[in-house]
Amino acid sequence: MKNLRVLGLMSGTSADGLSLAYCAVNIRKRLVKVSAYHSFEYAPDLKREIESARDLKLEEISALNFKLGKIWASYCVKFLKKFSLPNPDIVSSHGQTVYHSSKQKHTLQIGEISFITEKLKIPGVCDFRPQDMAAGGEGAPLVPFFDEFLFGEKEPAVLLNIGGVANISVTGKNIKTFGFDVGPGNSLMDWAVSVYSFGKRTYDKNGEWALKGKPDLDKIKKMLSAPFFSKKPPKSLDREEFGLKFLKSNFNLSKEKKEDVLATLNLFSAFCVKKSFSFFNILPKKVIVSGGGALNNTTMKNLSSLLPFARVISIKDFGIHPLAKEPAAFALLGALAWLNIPNCPFSSTGASGPRILGKISYPFGRPKL
Repeated sequence: MKNLRVLGLMSGTSADGLSLAYCAVNIRKRLVKVSAYHSFEYAPDLKREIESARDLKLEEISALNFKLGKIWASYCVKFLKKFSLPNPDIVSSHGQTVYHSSKQKHTLQIGEISFITEKLKIPGVCDFRPQDMAAGGEGAPLVPFFDEFLFGEKEPAVLLNIGGVANISVTGKNIKTFGFDVGPGNSLMDWAVSVYSFGKRTYDKNGEWALKGKPDLDKIKKMLSAPFFSKKPPKSLDREEFGLKFLKSNFNLSKEKKEDVLATLNLFSAFCVKKSFSFFNILPKKVIVSGGGALNNTTMKNLSSLLPFARVISIKDFGIHPLAKEPAAFALLGALAWLNIPNCPFSSTGASGPRILGKISYPFGRPKL
């Protein structure tokens, strides 16, 4: 089996931009090699539009679906040109989640892939989560499949991805891989930064504000009493479950110092990870971090402090950029869907068994690869 060239796209719950990873995927060799990665930052107006999507009218959601598809198509062209890459065999897009509810059992990702397939003249795979939910699963997290694919034969480890939402996978030799959402990752911090900076900043770069503040342990204890944290896996989290309303109910942003608020939220995110370890039967000696959280020095420091039994490291130590992991993961899921191979991490989502997730768009019919 030859390598399949896949362009993976990810726009996460942080809604800060589109990450692209150009990957060589070989299923037989258990290979996902990222040869190029880039992230395009969204304009502030677009970010706000995505974040307010659940409040938009039906016609506005429809328009945003097409708008994102067109923007992403232009990003794909720029990306391939920037790195002088040949056209991929397929494109695989997670889409932009605008609603996800494990309680009500429905989910919606937008970003019309037809504009990308039309622009690149190749097939595309998208919309992975609904099939899992139709099979009784939570629809998330899906990245544990990627984690097992790459790390399942190695020393047991926790793979922690900190985006808007934080999720983990536990995998390794002689371990049945499992994973779940552990709580808010960067989302609460991002919202607080946006409020304090009047929209001029979207995140706490390197955790600089958090580093200068004093965390409020009483508030952290109160926030950890939310019902989500006592629920047993499998479980998934919608960004809005710990959204702006939750932030404002726990903090008086007009009176509290930004450094103290960020310090508290940063440590809270780390405590969410620590609390998730209560669901483990083992304590892996290694925690491999990806996502924006891996680029936040204060977050990494807090994790190391709260998890003294484990070595906390960045996934970059394994040759993968922290922001490239998720687009690479969906490159793999898309490749498997294209090859008609099950790609559902049902032990993590709670789905009833193996499934092939993803819908395929054929702009010119199915080519022979």
